[in-house]
Amino acid sequence: MGDGGTQMKNILIIHTGGTISMEENTSTGEVNTTSEHPLSEATKHLKHIANITDEAAFHVPSPHMQPRHMLQLGQLIHERFTEKKFDGIVVTHGTDTLEETAYFLDLFLQTRKPVIVTGAMRSANEIGADGLYNLITAVRVASSDEAHEKGTLVVMNDEIHTAKSVTKTSTSNVATFQSPQYGPIGITTKQEVFFHHKITYREAYPVQQLSKNVVLLKVYAGMDGSIIDSLLDSRVDGLVIEALGQGNVPPSMIGSLTAAVEAGVPVLVVSRCYQGFVQPTYAYEGGGKHLEDIGLIFANGLNGPKARIKLMLALEMTNNRAEIISMFQ
Repeated sequence: MGDGGTQMKNILIIHTGGTISMEENTSTGEVNTTSEHPLSEATKHLKHIANITDEAAFHVPSPHMQPRHMLQLGQLIHERFTEKKFDGIVVTHGTDTLEETAYFLDLFLQTRKPVIVTGAMRSANEIGADGLYNLITAVRVASSDEAHEKGTLVVMNDEIHTAKSVTKTSTSNVATFQSPQYGPIGITTKQEVFFHHKITYREAYPVQQLSKNVVLLKVYAGMDGSIIDSLLDSRVDGLVIEALGQGNVPPSMIGSLTAAVEAGVPVLVVSRCYQGFVQPTYAYEGGGKHLEDIGLIFANGLNGPKARIKLMLALEMTNNRAEIISMFQ
C-alpha cells in the first residue's frame, strides 16, 4: 500500500480554475479569480513527494465549465500521457461541476495511470483554506502504485472516491464530497494511501466530439409534459428524467414521454433520491413498470448529471437503441 515506493514519480498538475484558484477580498468577503493561480508556488510543498510539472488548461469557475472544456481537458491528458513523461496526472477543478468533469474523464480516458481530480471549498486566503492540503493529498495518491487501473478518482478531505459514485452533498462544508451508495474506495493518512475497495469494471468512450443536446429534467409533484413537448419541438437528442422514488412520474407526463420515445429520442430514468436504485416496480400509470413498457431506459448507479454526461458520450458512438440500453445496464 503506501505512497508508491522510494523512487519519486513524475506528476503533472493541470489547473482548470475554481475556488482552489481564487482568493477572498478581505474587505467585502467576495471570492473571485486572480491574475495568478494562488497555488502556483505550491511546488515547494510537493518536492519531497514527486517531481512536479504544472500547466494551466484554462482558468474558469466551475459553473462556466462546458462539455467542450471537458473534451479539451481529456484530450490534453491523453496527449500528456502519450508523451510518456508522466506517471500520473492531478487536475485542480472547481467543485460545483467537478463530479461531471471527473466522470467524463473516467469514461473518455483509456489509461492505466492515475488521474486524480481535486479542488477546494475555501479560497486560498480564507481561514481554514483546504486547497493546498487537498492538492498535496491528490499528488500523494497520484504517486501511489495502488492508484493504477482505477480510472479517474476524486480526492478531497482525506478520502478517495470513484468518479462514478461521488457527488457534492453540501454547499459549503469541506467534507462535501461523498459517495452515498458505496462510500469512498480509499483513505489517506499523513503517512499512507490506503485502498480498501477494487474497481471491477471500467468503460471506454473515446469520442472525438460532444455535439449532442441532452437535457436533464427533475420531476416534481403535478408535473406535466409541456417542457418535454417544447424540447421535442426544438432540437433535443436525449432526455434524462430524475424521477420520483424508484422511478415513477405523474401520469400527466406519459403522453409526452411516449412521444419522445416514438420520435427516437432516448429517455433515461434515474432517481432524484439521494440513494437507491431505479426499478420497474410499480405497474400503475406513471409507475416504473409502465415507463419501461413505453420504452424508457433505466440507468442505475448514476445521478442525473452523470447520466446526462454518459448519454452524451453514448450518442456520439451509436444511435442504436439496443446498444444504448446495454451501455446503461
